Amino acid sequence: MIFLSLSSLCPLPLSAAANLRPGAEQKVVFITARVHPGETPSSFVCQGIIDFLVSHHPIAKVLRDHLVFKIAPMLNPDGVYLGNYRCSLMGFDLNRHWANPSPWAHPTLHGVKELIIDMYNNPKINLEFYIDIHAHSTMMNGFMYGNIFEDEERFQRQAVFPKLLCQNAEDFSYSSTSFNRDAVKAGTGRRFLGGLLNDTSYCYTLEVSFYSYILGGTASAVPYTEEACILLKSILLQHT
Repeated sequence: MIFLSLSSLCPLPLSAAANLRPGAEQKVVFITARVHPGETPSSFVCQGIIDFLVSHHPIAKVLRDHLVFKIAPMLNPDGVYLGNYRCSLMGFDLNRHWANPSPWAHPTLHGVKELIIDMYNNPKINLEFYIDIHAHSTMMNGFMYGNIFEDEERFQRQAVFPKLLCQNAEDFSYSSTSFNRDAVKAGTGRRFLGGLLNDTSYCYTLEVSFYSYILGGTASAVPYTEEACILLKSILLQHT
């Protein structure tokens, strides 16, 4: 987890102690949530990720042994406190300001971006995943947004993780997943970091429905239960 303040970030990574020793090479999964205050389900998914990672589940242990998880569970705490739907205290949609965040107007975003850039410039760290968790008010199921690249091989590799999620989670829809570079999304974390990081890093927006999901072949709406656990199992599968 990462505790955010106006002046600095104090990282508290989730990983085995051996991965955190000075000079150790690290494979990092960076997760953010609640950049839009009204998207409450994103906090439930993020909490599920944290609860699972610190549990005694054998998959959680394998993940901790091989990966370092850095989590910023709430990118817009002032907006959440005020009950805003999309904006911060100062009226900014933070997920449109990744390209040039201000330490004064967008302090949480600025701090997280600086931390990610520091990791990217560290030869001992490989930032494997960036996943930004959101909630969708009109669509059912979970799905992802990814980036489009000119390199066909890189694009195909990026599609592997959503496909694994679809295979392992009945509430995840690959058919609703899309890859784009729409101009209106240029300032989002997924778009900005996808253009900044190298081709060994995978950047996604994970959307979960406000409501529930439709079980394949039926019209029945099913409540969510273990999305975070399944997400992490899919990360493990991509590394085996």
